Amino acid sequence: MALLGVNIDHVATLRQARRAAEPDPVQAAVLAELGGADAITIHLREDRRHIQDRDVRVLRETVRLRLNLEMAVSDEITRIALQTMPDQVTLVPERREEVTTEGGLDVITHAQRVQQCADQLSGAGILVSLFIDPDVEQVRKACELKAAAVELHTGAYAEARTRQQREAELDRLREAGHYAVSQGLILNLGHGLTYDNVSPIARLHKAHELNIGHSIISRAVLVGLERAVREMKQLVAGTSPY
Repeated sequence: MALLGVNIDHVATLRQARRAAEPDPVQAAVLAELGGADAITIHLREDRRHIQDRDVRVLRETVRLRLNLEMAVSDEITRIALQTMPDQVTLVPERREEVTTEGGLDVITHAQRVQQCADQLSGAGILVSLFIDPDVEQVRKACELKAAAVELHTGAYAEARTRQQREAELDRLREAGHYAVSQGLILNLGHGLTYDNVSPIARLHKAHELNIGHSIISRAVLVGLERAVREMKQLVAGTSPY
């Protein structure tokens, strides 16, 4: 059964809309744990649009679950990661003008920079995952870079509008995921996953963890975070909460 990593970035998005003290990402992490989350994911973006430096420090000190820090290949953010020591770092692409991450990190084109960053992090004992598109060549390069894990970008699957398109994207994820597992990589998946589309992804062979944020936080606005996480956890486990 796949694990569930809950991304709480958008709790901070709401707080930053007013530059206020609430809602508090630390309280959100506690409620996510009560709902059955297996890990907490946060993305410290270079423009600090939601999660702030202090959030990373306080969450590292208080979260009992595994803490997964998403970050760009950036010297500044790497220093922060090495100071705070999350359990895992997921290297992602980042453009300041994007609303959300638009695709996987091209580890073939940026191999040297990714390698330097990943070596620093893994050398400090942090598990390094690479957020990449479901492409066998990208997975192969991730192996060469000695990543411990990959997180396959599920955005194209989530955005598919027809059954045929959805099945084609699932096939890409299956192929890349199977290759990753065969090479000894931990297989994670995420981006754009919702209560409606998560089940086929959760059933992929040896999927280790799904990282989901926006859909859970959106539902939490209506039903509360603990319940929203619990319902997603049940879907990931293959049982319907409805």
